[in-house]
Amino acid sequence: MLENHFGELIALITAIFWTVTALVFEQASKKVGSLAVNLLRLFIAFFLFSLFTKMTKGLWFPSDAGVHAWIWLSISGLVGFVLGDLFLFKSYTIIGARIAMLIMALSPPIAALFGWIILGEVLSFQNSIGMVITITGIAMVVLTRHSEDPDILKKKKVKFRFPIFGLFLAFLGAIGQTIGLVLSKYGMQDYDPFAATQIRVLTGIVGFAVIITFFKRWNRILPAIKDKKAIRYILIGAFFGPFLGVAFSLWSIKFTSTGIAMTIMATIPVLIIPPAILIYKEKVNLVEIIGSIITVIGVSLFFLY
Repeated sequence: MLENHFGELIALITAIFWTVTALVFEQASKKVGSLAVNLLRLFIAFFLFSLFTKMTKGLWFPSDAGVHAWIWLSISGLVGFVLGDLFLFKSYTIIGARIAMLIMALSPPIAALFGWIILGEVLSFQNSIGMVITITGIAMVVLTRHSEDPDILKKKKVKFRFPIFGLFLAFLGAIGQTIGLVLSKYGMQDYDPFAATQIRVLTGIVGFAVIITFFKRWNRILPAIKDKKAIRYILIGAFFGPFLGVAFSLWSIKFTSTGIAMTIMATIPVLIIPPAILIYKEKVNLVEIIGSIITVIGVSLFFLY
């Protein structure tokens, strides 16, 4: 029985890995700042990818990549790893990983919308329904009518449960990662996925180094390295996220359909609830749980055919 669902099991493990990554990066970002976390986790990820490609291809560095791959994967790294993750990790410090991951569930609708507007791709009826359901689920979590202001209750106005700026940053993170993924697919073509990710990570390191230099934040990097608890979080996140997360996601689609694998991996907004409650003592109400489940159902409609 297990052999028949090996791909589905690997996809679930991938979702768990990415859930762990989100939680530990939230803790690290709150301790030493999102810029330091981003730079250090990419350094660690690049080292891990270098070891892996040396063992599998005999190359420490992706020197066998063509000009097309280098150009588009580099742009993908800047958009996805630098801009996308910069906004996402900053949102961790404001609204937490649980809500940020829920907002990140907007990635499939955003991708479908960009494909429709820019590339003229067909937006199917199922995609449209999935988009509505996903947005409805997220709205259930982030909006509320409960207020201490009687005027708001009388007028039945809604307000945000969480800081709007944090939600906006997570939304920008979703856009950045979505565009980065599209660009990486175009740049990678038939090139090795792990070496392709290594190029994206390398570009991410350069991008964050430029940002840190521009904002004169290098004085925060050394204290971050010396913070043993933060470094432990970053090591765990880099290992389970950019490295194992990528490997297992590719492994899962080898043994099951891409649609099923992506649907299972999209369950992070639900998977992240138990550890958020049990480990980090977050208060999660029933409406938020139902909204997260509805969001996952909406996302699944983009992958299941």
